[in-house]
Amino acid sequence: MRVPWERISHYATYLGYRAFEGLLNILPLSCVFAAGKLCGWVSYYLLGHYRKLTQRNIRHAFGEEKSQREIHALAHHAFTTLGANLLSSIKLSTMSEEAINKHIEFDGKENISNCIEQGRGFIFLIGHLGAWEILAHINAITTETRRATLYRPLSNPYLNAHILRRRERTGLKAFDRKDGFNAPITHLRKGGTIGILIDQHAGDRGHWCPFFGRLASTSSLAPLMAERTGVAMFPLSIMTVGHARWKMRIGKPIEPGQGQSLATTTAQLNLLMEEIIRQSPRDWFWVHNRWKTPTPKFLLTKYRRGYSLPPDMSEAELKPFRILVRSPNPLGDACMSVPAIRAIKRGRPDTEITVLCPENLTTFWQEEEHVDHVISRSRSASNRSVAKVLRAAGPFDVAILLPNSIRCAIEARKAGIPHIVGYPSKWRNWMIHQLIAPRNTATGPRPHHITHYLKIAETIGADLADQTIFDPPAAKPKPDTGRIAISAGADYGPSKCWPADRFIATANHITEKHPDAHFVLLGTKSEESIGKHIADELGARCSDMTGKTNLSSLMDELRRCVLLITNDTGSMHLAAHLGIPTVAIFGSTEPAWTGPLGKGHEVIRHHVPCSPCFLRQCPMDFSCMTKITPLDVAGAVDDVFGRLA
Repeated sequence: MRVPWERISHYATYLGYRAFEGLLNILPLSCVFAAGKLCGWVSYYLLGHYRKLTQRNIRHAFGEEKSQREIHALAHHAFTTLGANLLSSIKLSTMSEEAINKHIEFDGKENISNCIEQGRGFIFLIGHLGAWEILAHINAITTETRRATLYRPLSNPYLNAHILRRRERTGLKAFDRKDGFNAPITHLRKGGTIGILIDQHAGDRGHWCPFFGRLASTSSLAPLMAERTGVAMFPLSIMTVGHARWKMRIGKPIEPGQGQSLATTTAQLNLLMEEIIRQSPRDWFWVHNRWKTPTPKFLLTKYRRGYSLPPDMSEAELKPFRILVRSPNPLGDACMSVPAIRAIKRGRPDTEITVLCPENLTTFWQEEEHVDHVISRSRSASNRSVAKVLRAAGPFDVAILLPNSIRCAIEARKAGIPHIVGYPSKWRNWMIHQLIAPRNTATGPRPHHITHYLKIAETIGADLADQTIFDPPAAKPKPDTGRIAISAGADYGPSKCWPADRFIATANHITEKHPDAHFVLLGTKSEESIGKHIADELGARCSDMTGKTNLSSLMDELRRCVLLITNDTGSMHLAAHLGIPTVAIFGSTEPAWTGPLGKGHEVIRHHVPCSPCFLRQCPMDFSCMTKITPLDVAGAVDDVFGRLA
């Protein structure tokens, strides 16, 4: 019978471990400790991924307290200490309990004396500190009780069985987590003790609680078992205090319940672990991704257990989860992305949003209250220079790319952002960590372009049921009665432009019913000739602002108007974003995809067989636009005025 290669590989690994264990068994513990320090020192320079992870974790914990130089020094020290403790743990597992005790000093054993005298079980709260494997190989703490621990099996069955034999040689009972918790609970109720790790990332099933002020998924297993069995919990830590010497410390008891919810107790255990780590930061297992960004839903609104804070902590005190959002370049697309960004901002209490946008959109994003910071980039800026700016403004936890360009993916990648989210696009997929599946448009009508951005927010965990994400900002200042804006051009091309003479005729029709109407012409410098033509015809009834506004003054002008008559333009989307009614004229494009969002808008469209064509210039008779009459548009304006009255 053929032996599977996986089995051979596992057995070879097991034999290699046993040989290495045998070599360490020959050496004195002090030599093993020194060799481990050397291995840790070398690993710091060779294992770049773990070095960066360690530095990032230390920055999360102590970034406000330590300089960059101190963070790097602590990371280096943590590697050497970890190397020494890992190799020492292998050596210690082969030593007698009497020999191990010569290298350990104990502190706080009196804290558990009452539980032992009463024959009451208890839980040890354990973290990945120092040579934590020592805890499995000594009875010196609790000789009068039956000890146990929870463990997760290794994928290598031979190695797993060997390590279990080593751990159980002093009477330690190991409970497999996948077998459930009935046996461990029974063990506790019969007066046994059990050790439970409380400092690991707990994934989707954990409670999100602050750890060093930053939300982290945390297991509630220890307080849950304490609550079910009525046993006390004791923090148990082991720290390096010298060359091949450790101190084991037992803290004060924590009784279950005490009028607190399970989530609150879990949050307080994180604070307890913080205190323990601060006593010897070099001893903690910093190479573990404790503040892991979950995939796909790193926003917390849809997590079953949500987040919990200690009683004396507010949401404002949380360290930020920093999200960089790359804005779309066109003004209209930026406006349509706002609801998604609002949903993302509300997705977790610690979210801090920074928007990276073209220079011309800076004012727009600065006025959005859900955006905390804005970084503008010039059109000529190189990917390297933008990445340098992002590194200086960061570090960011996540980058969300709203455009599909390869350039924005390169910028985020070069900035070292560890989690990049975006739609798949040619040449850039390998740079994106979380690809958003595009909507399937083959089975039905294509949805509005706003859903393109909302799909990203929904996929990462945002709650789209909150309809206030679509609300316009508060009106300021109050619009002038009778002031009507006209946007008669379109950057996309002439196929989007209703003829200028028809805007003039429409204005004349409006004036007949509304003699106090005053028209404001808006547009870019390239549209100045259109504005001049209309202004010459309307005379004193209009103000020609074509080519005279930047984005800030354009927003101010729109806010002063009661409505906007427009082609399918960025100004149309901006007005809709500001809550200003629009009468939007569509021809070559599709209003179901890119029409104005919100209430109170009128869309004028004469559908012909060739529309929507999305061409910049019409190759035929332009009937999609020419069949729309000034009376059609003037009637729509009357309807808007009727609703405003």
